[in-house]
Amino acid sequence: MVHRRPLGRRFGWLWGAYAVSAFGTRLAFDAFPLIAILVLHAGPTEVSALAATGLAVGAAVAVPLGPWVEFRRKRPVMIAMDLVRCAALLSVPAAYAAGLLTFAQLLVVSVVVGAADIAFGAASGAYLKALVRPEDLVVANGRFESASWTATVLGPPVGTAAMGLFGPVTTVVADAVSYLLSAVGIRAIGGGEPRPVRPGGSRARLRPGELAEGWRFVLGHPALRPLFFNTVLVSGLIMATSPLLAVLMLGDLGFAPWQYGLAFGLPCLGGVLGSRLARPLVSRFGRHRVMLTAGALRACWSLGLAFVRPGAAGLVLVVVVEFGLIACMGVFTPVFAAYRLERTPADRVARTLSAWSVTSKVTVAAMTGLWGLLAEALGPRTAIGVAGVLMLATPVLLPRHDPAVRPDPEPAPAPSRT
Repeated sequence: MVHRRPLGRRFGWLWGAYAVSAFGTRLAFDAFPLIAILVLHAGPTEVSALAATGLAVGAAVAVPLGPWVEFRRKRPVMIAMDLVRCAALLSVPAAYAAGLLTFAQLLVVSVVVGAADIAFGAASGAYLKALVRPEDLVVANGRFESASWTATVLGPPVGTAAMGLFGPVTTVVADAVSYLLSAVGIRAIGGGEPRPVRPGGSRARLRPGELAEGWRFVLGHPALRPLFFNTVLVSGLIMATSPLLAVLMLGDLGFAPWQYGLAFGLPCLGGVLGSRLARPLVSRFGRHRVMLTAGALRACWSLGLAFVRPGAAGLVLVVVVEFGLIACMGVFTPVFAAYRLERTPADRVARTLSAWSVTSKVTVAAMTGLWGLLAEALGPRTAIGVAGVLMLATPVLLPRHDPAVRPDPEPAPAPSRT
């Protein structure tokens, strides 16, 4: 039996802040596309551009933020990014109320929120590594993963109902408030945090070479390099086929919207289950074996979506396939996140996580556009099948060996002020 070990009050505040903002984000799921369609009367091209621009341009803007975050205290950065996201999102209902909302504003807000997401993720990962003992990283990341999937189950249906009752910008306000509450929670963590020192002194300017340090470290690491390519490719293939499956189910196959929502809401319980199983599985079989097995199994499901048919049987097929995929992801993600943090030196965590996230978001944007063109030429079912076949090849990118973890170097002493 695996005993639950408390991770402390400070982690509790961090986890609570994450859970609140995750629920707010899922509550506002698809809010911007719906506002663009219902309020601004945007067409399919503009809606697609809105999604792609937020990912790609936001990622590009975030490139210098990784080195910037690395050499600053992480809690103030997280609070600042929460407040930036809150202010950016609140500008949307404010402009809507004044009759001044434009498509360009939605684009700008998407970029700002996307960049702040990456900076926050880099800072929170580095802070978690310092806050939690190495042996507790799987548990900590498992709780984040469980909160994320729980929010995914509850948020979209509640958000859809709220938009129907109170108007299209309601969930945007709720999302903004969730970031404000997250900032309050992170502020309540308390405790001291040493100021990181950049080599050459705390006043040294950001050097151009530091922008690529995260990528240099990942691509030079024998275990993280294959994981980097694996996770970026898997994420890209899953996200690229998501809109195509919506077109296939809601258009060609005639599923009702509530059936489509059920097909993707119910399987998220698999993510909650998988995240709860991650720690006991690691305790029994070892971290590396669980990561390899769950990483390989999550590649085996997507091809089944190419065979969905109309009616109850097709709905059941989608639910089963998505449940299996998400359950495997629920096990894999916290184990992988802990593995990545353990193998990244403390003075490179923010840059590494930032580079990883930037690459993933740009890849998702590019592959979404590419698969849209493929679906236009061959049909959505064939495009989904091609992605499923490629998914089957992704396990070859998982690291076969588990190199020893190098201990973090002792932090350099702060320069004297005298």
